[in-house]
Amino acid sequence: MTSKDYLSQEEIDALLKQAGQGGSDEKSVDDYLSALEQDALGEIGNITFGSAATALSTLLSMKVDITTPKVSIITRERFEAEFPKPHVAVHVNYVDGFEGINSLVIKTRDAQVIADLMLGGSGNPADEELNEIHVSAVQEAMNQMMGSSATSMSTIFNRFVNISPPGIDILDIESGDGVNSLPPDETLIKISFRLTIGDLIDSTIMQLLPVQFAKDMVNSLIGGGSSESAPAKKESAPAAEAPSAPVNQAPPAAYQQPAPTGQPPMQQQPVQPPYQPPMQPQQDYYPGPQYPQDRPYAEPQHYGGVPNRNYNVQPVQFSNLQAPSMGHVDENNLNLLMDIPLKVTVELGRTQKQIKDILELSQGSIIELDKLAGEPVDILVNNKLIAKGEVVVIDENFGVRVTDIVSQWDRIQKLQ
Repeated sequence: MTSKDYLSQEEIDALLKQAGQGGSDEKSVDDYLSALEQDALGEIGNITFGSAATALSTLLSMKVDITTPKVSIITRERFEAEFPKPHVAVHVNYVDGFEGINSLVIKTRDAQVIADLMLGGSGNPADEELNEIHVSAVQEAMNQMMGSSATSMSTIFNRFVNISPPGIDILDIESGDGVNSLPPDETLIKISFRLTIGDLIDSTIMQLLPVQFAKDMVNSLIGGGSSESAPAKKESAPAAEAPSAPVNQAPPAAYQQPAPTGQPPMQQQPVQPPYQPPMQPQQDYYPGPQYPQDRPYAEPQHYGGVPNRNYNVQPVQFSNLQAPSMGHVDENNLNLLMDIPLKVTVELGRTQKQIKDILELSQGSIIELDKLAGEPVDILVNNKLIAKGEVVVIDENFGVRVTDIVSQWDRIQKLQ
């Protein structure tokens, strides 16, 4: 065996170096997040996207499930292999609670189905490019989903979380469209979820996060909200440095002092009343401009205790609503009704006819009434009987002479 059958030392070193470099380039999520951080991040995604699935289900009127989170990493050089076909990317920025960008990536076909369902379709659209109406529909769906997700994050982290309106792009790696809307980091945390919408979609939706943003969320969850302690310290510092108004320092410290981890904040308040000056309650609770003591709104001064006012409580007395006696007439009240116009009608009699009889009436027909000739006629006021009389002729005009007036009791009964 000659020396040509063996590798030289330089060739062996070159092969080992190449193998070492190839192994160092392949990094996994374990190089960025520990197992505990991966579990915490998956649990955050599971809760927030569970709420997002409920919001999407309400919009589409179909059962939507977003489950089974899987945490991994993706580098920019892997974008083309991960997204060989155009996808739809939706990105939102966190403006309150956190600082970071969150991107959602779904398949174009899934976006078409969601848009078709939102527009009243059956969820089986033609395989074509998304038009402006479809893009707007998908953007609104993602807006509802991410808004519901932000609300869930507010509950998880016990802080107000708010997001900007979502932006939507067609992610085409080959042409470079939509790539700039993704987080600018070279390495991103990818959380993949299984997305099912009825019997129409059984696919994957991906969440892309910067590594530092993912770590911030995990640290806030595992560390018990350590990031919230900084604002409390900033607020308590001005109260300690204030050169004047020492009586106002005790109440701000009582409300701004953070509670120890694991204890409700309200447990710290009962120990603070000894710090309140008993002689100046207004300065403690109303720092700033004070109202003069002679003004009426400065009188009630009660802060959770017994009010500093004597109330004169008396039973209410209602006026007598019983009807007045028939023989008594209140002239003052009666004068208020003197100018009210009333309709007076004299009724000779009444009868009932069928429709066919009414249609057969013609000129000269005679209608028989229910009263006899010479019988008193009825005098009606606003269609209520008040008197009876007889018909007379005065200067060739018909009139009626009142012969009998209905009693007050009968008139009251007829009015009821």
